[in-house]
Amino acid sequence: MVSKIPNNCSIVTKSRPLAIVKVCEQVLSDLEANGFSNDDIFAVHLALEEAFLNAVKHGNKMDPTKKVKIDYSVGLDKIEISMTDEGDGFEPASVADPRYGEGLYKPGGRGLLLMNSYMDMVKFNEKGNSLYMTRYKEKPRLTKSQDRTKV
Repeated sequence: MVSKIPNNCSIVTKSRPLAIVKVCEQVLSDLEANGFSNDDIFAVHLALEEAFLNAVKHGNKMDPTKKVKIDYSVGLDKIEISMTDEGDGFEPASVADPRYGEGLYKPGGRGLLLMNSYMDMVKFNEKGNSLYMTRYKEKPRLTKSQDRTKV
């Protein structure tokens, strides 16, 4: 059954890697209810897990007393996800591209690459502790002048 209205939800969870399981179950169920394809569901699942694990590991420094807040809206045409950790933030442009140079041999940086590859838009706030991601059912045509990385 396809939902007729957008589903808006806010989740605050402990900063523990396994907390993402229930978050994903809820978000992916909403995607399915709104008729998103298996490709869309896979893409959102991957990006959501990567973003959450980055928030827990890098943002909150694996501190289980800290929280991660996830706000999302699933509509008939797109999903929008906002995620905020309690960390100090970072500069996304400072993360080396893992496809080139020394990045090839380092384990970090692939999460950002995956999020940017699977979502139509990924933006960070100025502090770098909050991100906003969007995936559309019908892919928008972005021009070169549109910046996909800043909120």
